[in-house]
Amino acid sequence: MILSSCPVLENLMVDRCQGDNVDLFVVRVASLKVLLLRKLSDINTHGFVIDTPSLELLGIEEATGGFCGIEQNMPKIEAANVYVTCNHTEQIISSLTSLEQLGVCLSQDAYPEGTIFNWLVRLHLCTCDAQWLNVLMRLLKDSPKLRILRLEQFHSKKIYPRPCWKEPSHVPGCLLSSLETFEWMEYEGTEEEMEVARFILRNTSRLKRAAFYPESTNAEEELVMLMELSMSPRCSPMCQLHLGPRTFTKTDIFLDHRLNRSLKF
Repeated sequence: MILSSCPVLENLMVDRCQGDNVDLFVVRVASLKVLLLRKLSDINTHGFVIDTPSLELLGIEEATGGFCGIEQNMPKIEAANVYVTCNHTEQIISSLTSLEQLGVCLSQDAYPEGTIFNWLVRLHLCTCDAQWLNVLMRLLKDSPKLRILRLEQFHSKKIYPRPCWKEPSHVPGCLLSSLETFEWMEYEGTEEEMEVARFILRNTSRLKRAAFYPESTNAEEELVMLMELSMSPRCSPMCQLHLGPRTFTKTDIFLDHRLNRSLKF
């Protein structure tokens, strides 16, 4: 299906469902500013192609195993939620380098080396993939102005075995100069997670708030986690440590009311 005959269309939301008889969905609309693509049921499709040079807000949730194509860069993009398992996701991520807010679920090789997110200030990263720690370090390295980092498991875990953590030889620049808020949802306090948390606390010079929301509801386990984290050295004297229950959704990253109102992944 090709959508290209709407020269003044600015907002489009597409829900893919069983029986829609669409294999490859192609959106070519020069005027489009907001695009939301969702797959509502377990259907086999060939994926999608997007050609929307004026796009400002993008939301995609599609586990097709098919093709994900971006035919042009999107220089006006401001915010995106990208949760896909299709092929060639690097085309999507490499076209989003001018955005300020990103929610994403990625594998390690999901975007090309050398991709820099010069304007990214808010990052919401899914922790379900076995290589998410490597993705995190890459995104921190490639986002020099990042101010807000949130880690959260959006999907069922695919970690077999548990992720392997290797501390980088160089501290990412955003930890040294810009990161102010660090939040971790479904924090389990595993050895790998504790090492990552300590690395960020130890090296983030302007951190104002670090919040951990445990997956466990056991009071004793929460107390042990809090004690371990509170004893970890903190580079920033301003950093306030918080541990407790709180509920977030994947739309929290977006300040723009257009996505908050319509994006309900």
